[in-house]
Amino acid sequence: MRNLTLMTDLYELTMMNGYSVLGTDDKTAVFDLFFRHAGQISYAVSAGLEQAIEYINNLHFEEDDIEYLRKNTDFSEKFLNELRTFKFTGDIYSVPEGTLVFPDEPILIVRAPLAQAQLIEPALLNIINHQTLIATKASKVKMSAGNASVAEFGLRRAQGPDAGIYGARASVIGGCSGTSNVLTGKLFDVPIKGTMAHSWIMSFPTELEAFRKFAEIYPDNTLLLVDTYDTLRSGVPNAIKVFDELRAKGKKPVGIRLDSGDLAYLSKKARKMLDDAGHKDAIIFASCDLDEYVISSLNEQGAKIDAYGVGTRLITSENMPSLGGVYKLSELTENGVRVPKIKISDTHEKITNPGFKTLYRVYDGDGKAFADLIALEYERFDATMPLTLTHPTMRWKSTTLEKYTMKKLLVPVFRNGKQVYKSPSLSESAEYCKREKASFWDEYLRNVNPQIYKVDLSDALYELKQRLINERTGGKQ
Repeated sequence: MRNLTLMTDLYELTMMNGYSVLGTDDKTAVFDLFFRHAGQISYAVSAGLEQAIEYINNLHFEEDDIEYLRKNTDFSEKFLNELRTFKFTGDIYSVPEGTLVFPDEPILIVRAPLAQAQLIEPALLNIINHQTLIATKASKVKMSAGNASVAEFGLRRAQGPDAGIYGARASVIGGCSGTSNVLTGKLFDVPIKGTMAHSWIMSFPTELEAFRKFAEIYPDNTLLLVDTYDTLRSGVPNAIKVFDELRAKGKKPVGIRLDSGDLAYLSKKARKMLDDAGHKDAIIFASCDLDEYVISSLNEQGAKIDAYGVGTRLITSENMPSLGGVYKLSELTENGVRVPKIKISDTHEKITNPGFKTLYRVYDGDGKAFADLIALEYERFDATMPLTLTHPTMRWKSTTLEKYTMKKLLVPVFRNGKQVYKSPSLSESAEYCKREKASFWDEYLRNVNPQIYKVDLSDALYELKQRLINERTGGKQ
């Protein structure tokens, strides 16, 4: 396990040294990790918690880390000596991986001594931001693909090894059925997918010979790439010849892969050719710069595609390269007194929600997600009583539910520095994400012009927020 303790921003250590010098490093702080409204997405699929847990469990400073800081900073010897025994002793709460989350609501909450909570900010944001972004993109691609399966094919275009490995992991949480990345397959027990490159076919005298040799070696996994020379006049006819030969030997061919050209037109023509030849069960697998919008367009054109391989635009989340997650102080305890904290901004969306909070999901009488409720941690709700949900800023907008259920989304992950949460397997997180999406009405999840899902503030949290705003601004906003 890699020690990522120094994967932090210098100013975090600078503040930690300052707290040490002032003797204020033991204040208990509460920080919220969340993402703000982002133009390209209306919801996100939380991912990365397992790697965040590994990071926290391995937090420690090696002697060479301390020596590096001694040579490259002006930190006090007192602080540098304190780093020798540094460990995380706080609490962390998080939504499970695969949970659908929305702007401004806490994905993860840290409650720990101030210095500890400061140090871990960049790494937690790095891990959660990246995997949540890719899981969300994968979810949108899978939504467009419908019943067709989606495999992640993006390793060679990922921004570095970690992005390729953990991006592929996150894509499975979001809805992909497998990955081309063999290391990800090994590390996380993910099905690995793949067939051949054009270079295999070009390395033989003829396309037909290339297909035959592949089928001889892999008679139970014959998926042939048919667009190296001419898809309809060469590739598909040669594939059919090989499929006929396989069938004569009692073997069942898998299908063909299209990787270029007009995928809608080619898939419809290829489907007819395969069906007419008696290979109705041979699948058509398509790749080539795909994303949720291209796949939606292919569906609208009546493309006959059974499975997709999605690479660059998935692993890089090409149209939205950053989630925009932030980590903000919401409470500070000193000498036993808990003081809620708020960040004020001229930009309304950047005003934070103060206090130590929790998050509920409210389901309507049909069992569908109706709204999320951000509340202060001490608040309790009686599901036998009517529940009034109120808009977070326009308080005249409210809805009262008579029949509903509530679920607390944040679960304990660490208590007093000890891990209390057992991470599910990746396949379990992927199944959980499927159930999560099934609990929402389709209009909230559609890729174009989705309905805005309600994320409301409890009355107590709203009143606390307004009081702090008034105190900080003198009532002038």
